[in-house]
Amino acid sequence: MSTYQRDFQFPEDIWKTISKNIRKYRLQAGITQEQLAVDIKKSYDFTRRLEFTKGKVHCTVETLYRISVVLEITMDKFFE
Repeated sequence: MSTYQRDFQFPEDIWKTISKNIRKYRLQAGITQEQLAVDIKKSYDFTRRLEFTKGKVHCTVETLYRISVVLEITMDKFFE
């Protein structure tokens, strides 16, 4: 059996998309950045930078999961 490089298209700015979607769904839920920070056990500064640095600040899968639980959405929504 031989293997070869398959061609996939991966968006270069996926963290920018995630960042925008965190903000979008947080606002839809009516939750402030401060409240989100408390709920996910992170600093307010971290949540602020996560949303407003346009993907320059990343987070772990665990943090992304916590955000999805707080916002009551599935994690796939962050990637749309």
